[in-house]
Amino acid sequence: MTPISGSGAASFANVEGHPERPEDRRYVSLNWVAPNYFETLGTPILAGRDFTLQDRGGPHVAIVNQAFARYYFADGNPIGKHFWLDKDWKGFGPDKPYEIVGVVGDAKYTDISEATPRTIYFHAFQDGGAPSHVAIWTRVDPSSLAPEIRRVVRDSAKSIQVADVTTLADQVDASIVPERLIATLAGSFGGLGALLAVIGLYGLLAYTVARRVNEIGIRMALGAQASDVRWMVMMAGLRCLLMGLIIGASVSFALGRILQNRIWGINAANPTTLIAVTIILTVVGLIACYIPARRATKIDHMVALRYE
Repeated sequence: MTPISGSGAASFANVEGHPERPEDRRYVSLNWVAPNYFETLGTPILAGRDFTLQDRGGPHVAIVNQAFARYYFADGNPIGKHFWLDKDWKGFGPDKPYEIVGVVGDAKYTDISEATPRTIYFHAFQDGGAPSHVAIWTRVDPSSLAPEIRRVVRDSAKSIQVADVTTLADQVDASIVPERLIATLAGSFGGLGALLAVIGLYGLLAYTVARRVNEIGIRMALGAQASDVRWMVMMAGLRCLLMGLIIGASVSFALGRILQNRIWGINAANPTTLIAVTIILTVVGLIACYIPARRATKIDHMVALRYE
């Protein structure tokens, strides 16, 4: 098994009945796996079969992923078709064809943010080699099995040392450290920006109320109710809040379209995130508007009329 954050092998593939122009050729990823590898990692077998121990000593077989099957066979059936690798790649060549016996779901190994590469899986035991990584599926905490795994390997193969035991979740976490750092920084600056915006909105309304004390006193002396004054002040703040939300949502959507092509997992039109952020900012903004508006209703209109 090639680690998700490690390096892997690659070569050019020559597929029977599907010649390529030299300028269209692209490397395909190569991976050597043992029987039950796909079941262990939860990779679905979409067509054909898995490797078996009975394949040893028989015709050379291989399994390809969806990306490979889609590129070379479109809507056709790749099962039973043959391919070979370039002859200058570690003994592979036209004299060593492989038969496709299965198609599995796409999976990523070297970089989780890249597009899924066309991948070929070879039988780890068919070419006389042995896998350098062992994958184990368990229902319990994987870290609790590490000592037992080391003991079993030590007892059954004394010449083999277990260099490292890690979980798939840890490998995925390690591969997205830059993205996580960017997300943390973006979230921190976003929170700081929202806080500054709320403070600014509160300060603007408080200043507006202070400037309009005389007007508010006249309105209340002429019979304006506290609710009327409160609504008048809040409307001024709500206009600013609504304008800010519209501009912010537009800029966020535009930046999201740029980032989704650079950072894996970013969706520019994620309605859940946009709705949640809008609701949070609206609630906080309403609180920032309500406090100065409530203070405006507490003004004594007789004092306000003499205010300069």
